[in-house]
Parts: sequence; C-alpha cells; structure tokens
Amino acid sequence: MKTESNNSRRNFIKKSAVVAAGISIIPRHVLGRGFIAPSDQLNVAVVGAGGKGFSDTVNVYNNGASNIAAICDVDWGRASNAFEKFPNAKKFKDFRKMFDAMPDIDAVTVSTPDHTHAVITHAAMQLNKHVYVQKPLTHNIYEARVLTEAANTYKIVTQMGNQGASGEGVKTMQKWFNEGAIGKVSEVHVWTNRPVWPQGIATPTDKPTMLDGLDWENWVGPAKWVDYHPLYHPFKWRGWWNFGTGAMGDMGCHLMDPPFRVLGLGYPTEVESSVGAIFSKDWTPDYYPDSCPPSSRTQLKFEPNEKNPCDVKMTWTDGGLRPFHPELIPADHAIGDEDGSNGVIMIGEKGIMTCGTYGRNPKLYLNSGEIIEDTSEEVNSLPENGHQAMWVEACKDGYGSKKHQQLTSSFDFAGPLTESILMGNLAIRSYNIREKNGNGFNYPGRKKLLWDGANMKITNFEEANQFVKRAYRKGWTL
Repeated sequence: MKTESNNSRRNFIKKSAVVAAGISIIPRHVLGRGFIAPSDQLNVAVVGAGGKGFSDTVNVYNNGASNIAAICDVDWGRASNAFEKFPNAKKFKDFRKMFDAMPDIDAVTVSTPDHTHAVITHAAMQLNKHVYVQKPLTHNIYEARVLTEAANTYKIVTQMGNQGASGEGVKTMQKWFNEGAIGKVSEVHVWTNRPVWPQGIATPTDKPTMLDGLDWENWVGPAKWVDYHPLYHPFKWRGWWNFGTGAMGDMGCHLMDPPFRVLGLGYPTEVESSVGAIFSKDWTPDYYPDSCPPSSRTQLKFEPNEKNPCDVKMTWTDGGLRPFHPELIPADHAIGDEDGSNGVIMIGEKGIMTCGTYGRNPKLYLNSGEIIEDTSEEVNSLPENGHQAMWVEACKDGYGSKKHQQLTSSFDFAGPLTESILMGNLAIRSYNIREKNGNGFNYPGRKKLLWDGANMKITNFEEANQFVKRAYRKGWTL
C-alpha cells in the first residue's frame, strides 16, 4: 500500500536522522514560523509544466508544502518558467525515464494534453504514486473507467483539476438543494463560449519546421501518428479528436460538475447530438472528421436517484450558443457568468438555480418571486490553490484518511463525471457517420443513442462504440 510505503520511508528518514545526530527531531515551531520540515514535504514530479502546467506546479508547491523534485515536459521551451522557478528539480522529456530514475517520488501531477493523461497517470498509479490530473480526466470513456478502478486497486489518493469542485459556490448550491429550495429537478442547461481555438477545419498537410527542443515522438504518445504542425501544438490540440476533447471536454468538467454534484447524477442512459457546420463557397457543408465541430448541441438523460427522484434531461451547447431566459429570470439578468458566456441552469418544481463557471455567482429564482444570491467574496473567488493544496495534504495522510475522504474530485467522482462528458463527445463524433441504403446515404448517427453505462456500450448503433476506446500506438497501451 502507498500509505505504508510512504510512512515507512518517512519513519526511516526520521529515525536515521536521530541516530546520526544523537538528538531528537526539532519541532517545527522551533525552526521558525512558516518553516516546513523536509520530512513533512511531499516529493512531487510534474509532467507537463507549460501553460496550465506551470500554475499547477506553483499551486502544488504551495510555498514549500511540496518539494518539486522533477519536471518532465516534451517542450523545454514551454517549460522554461517552471525550470527557472524550481532550479533544483531534475529535468526530463520522457516520463518513463523519470519514473525509472526517481523511485522516491511520492506523487505526480499530470498537466499534459488530454490524449496522454491516461498513459502517464496509469503508469504512476502502478508505481503507487498519488496523482493529480488536469481535466478532463481522460481522452476516452474506457480510460476513465480504467483509472477509476486503478485508484482503488492501488490505494491511490487522486484528484482531478476541476477546481470549482472545492469552491464555496458549489457548497452553497448543495445546501440550497438539500434544503428543498427548488424541489425535484427535471431539466438542466449547460453552455460555454468555447471553442476559442480553431475547430471545424481541414487537417493540415504541410510540414513546417519542428520547434527547437520539442520531442514530438513523446508529444504524440498513444495517438495516431501525425507530423508536427503549429495547428496542434501548443494549445490548439484541443480542437482535434486525435489529441483533445473539444469544447465539451475542456469546459464540461467545470460546468457540468455543479449539477452532477448537486443532483447526485450517475451514468446517463441516453444521448443525442447535433453539430454545426462550416459551409464552403458553394454553400455545401464541409465536414472534417479529424477536427471537432465549430459548435454542438447535446442532450443527456439521467435516471432518478435518491437525491433527485425524477428523470433529468441535461442539454449542453457550445460554440457561443446558449439557452433562452426561463420565465422566472428577469430579462435584464445575466445568467451564469457576468457576461453570460458560460453557465448552468437547473429547473426545478419550485424554482430555478443558476451559477457561472466554477460554481460562482450562485442564484435562486423561486416560484414565489423571491430572488436569492450569495455575493460573498468567499463564494465567488477561484478556489484553485485550495483544490490542489487539499490533495497535497491528503497524500501526506494517505489513502483512506479523513483528508482523502474530504477530497471533492477524487476519481470515484471524477471518473463517472468524465465518462458522461465523453459520452456526449461519442454522440458528437457519431453524428456524421454515413451509411448507404437504397435511397442513397443516410446518417444513422443522427439519432438518440442508448447507453449501457455498466458495460460502456451503445446498444442501438454499433459503429458509435468505436469511440469508447482508442487504438493505441505500439508501446503506448495502458
């Protein structure tokens, strides 16, 4: 077990120090205010240190709560800020070589593009390393199920990086719902202004010069091989199915988290999607199967549960599309974020509950006409550092500890949430599958798909199941 090995290693270090020095260990308060003893630090390896990975590294470090022992990134140019801030960390481009070279690592953060989350995380878990993984947890449904099961098998402390899960806004919404403020909820709307990167475009065919210092082989990792192109790296990988999970994968873990948590949702049973198209010069729709669509609309159906004893239909829209104002919400009220670009609406029998990204700006619009909102700074601040700090402290206490049980997005929650989001992507990717019949082509993917969550299978359209799991490149399987 990870907890036993960690405690054994720390106890050995402490006992060895006592024997060597012939003195007792000095209490922390004697060493000075704010000082963290080396024996209390978590040795963390960072995989992915550019962009979001840099802030993840700083937040996990948390003024010395952790020791950043190693930094691994395939693009050392993008990781330069992390190298500069943590000059004592050992540098790697291949996470496998890092794991071989540094067996004393306690925990790993994974802040890479979506397509490499699972292979890195699973390798760390097999070595009994605790893991913090950026959202979405994985690139496909199969990977999310594997990581969820592995967390329990290997007794690993886990957390997904949807920091709003640890925010006070979500807690406020849970309290309101549990008190019966809006009654049973049957309808949920979630929307985002993403993508804010290219989508619905043709696959590039030119071969630009490789970026200096970029290990493209390891960047591509388990995905289907393509040559380097700036339309993939950096950042724009989000809009390609080979690497990213589109707008829904990017923002779903932030925006769908509140209704999942508040309503106690599980695996959906049905999904149906429609997608926007970019039109060519002759006004025929262009479809690029490698690229995520420029906009989409998806509806997921969830069965009743103990917290919310009725069916729930959740409608997701992206590409700047959003739901219309329900009658209870005044016409001049912004819904969700202050600019309305992202948000959540939960429609219940007694009223409506809304929030913005990360669960901020929670509001109630009750059938009585009363409007309730929580405008406190605590509720509307971004809880990013706290989300990661709680994971660090839980890792120190170990699997099954009280702090571990208090984590808000461990894989037992984050895995099913991610599966549901990626099931929406399964429907989006299936939308333009064509079959030829006696009357020409039809589109069997453009229908309601029925989902067997326990067995990870669409039961009424077999071709859609190709998106449950990817084909892995040789040497990169889980």
